[in-house]
Amino acid sequence: METSRPVVVKRMPERLNAPAAKKFLGEVEPFLRSDRPQLVFDLSQVKQMDAAGVDMLLHCLNQTMKRDGDVKLASLSPQAAIVLEMTRTERLFEVYQNSTDAVRSYSSFLPNAIKHSYAHSYASFAPASAMGFPVPNVQLPMGTGPEGDGSEQAA
Repeated sequence: METSRPVVVKRMPERLNAPAAKKFLGEVEPFLRSDRPQLVFDLSQVKQMDAAGVDMLLHCLNQTMKRDGDVKLASLSPQAAIVLEMTRTERLFEVYQNSTDAVRSYSSFLPNAIKHSYAHSYASFAPASAMGFPVPNVQLPMGTGPEGDGSEQAA
């Protein structure tokens, strides 16, 4: 029987520039190295975030995913939300209104978490082939439906 693992919640500093990102990374590094880390970063206090801050978030996500874990973001300040949206980084994270919801999501049944967090992201993507290339929206000629009954089917 699997026991629940702890979820670590860390509040990000007001300024998330290179020195602050390096300091924050030093604080969370032990958690990143744990087995299946579960982290929530609270961005409610962030007033300034630059490329170093975004890079640090991506590094943390990369390290946790290597260990079958995850990083979730909570309480994005308006400034943090703008930077993450402009860099399209918010698409890589599950984002929650508050830390409590983010922590609870770790114990949620996965399909519900996916519906809650990713439904809006995937709606805008075009279908992809097995190689990851976009597949054009093509109308197939008559008689090529799955039943071979002459029905049309859109790819």
